Amino acid sequence: MTEVLVLNASYEPLRIVPVRRAIVLLLQEKAELVEAAAERMRAPGVAYAVPLVVRLVRYVAIPRGRKLPCARRLVITRDRETCQYCGAQPGRAHLTLDHVVPRAQGGVTSWENVVAACAACNHRKANRTPAQAGMTLRAQPRQPVYVAFALLGTLERHAVWQKYAYG
Repeated sequence: MTEVLVLNASYEPLRIVPVRRAIVLLLQEKAELVEAAAERMRAPGVAYAVPLVVRLVRYVAIPRGRKLPCARRLVITRDRETCQYCGAQPGRAHLTLDHVVPRAQGGVTSWENVVAACAACNHRKANRTPAQAGMTLRAQPRQPVYVAFALLGTLERHAVWQKYAYG
């Protein structure tokens, strides 16, 4: 693994950085090692554990009012790579975005109006609302409020990082 998860002092995920940056944070005593890999990095006369997760020593205030753009990757992450009509999980590449209220009927591209859908459900729903198509949503779409939401999909792909993913 060539990336390291950086946690805030409160153990809240902040970002993912290269191993080199994480080691610099550790050497400057701006972060402490939380989890490390079995392998070691060697330099003349010293060996360091390869960090997997580090935690900042000082708390970093995060602006809470920051809005995330309504982008395909983030919508699919919010919906846990699951079709919001049938519950299928065909994989990120095979999911499409569906406007709950179609754009032709005045719907806009916003967090509250876009969901992940498999191609079959999206085709079946076509240019209608779920009620008109006789389909129901598994969950009402809404804008995420979790600060490190953009990291969720990445955190869930690494076994060591999963325990730091909230929600």
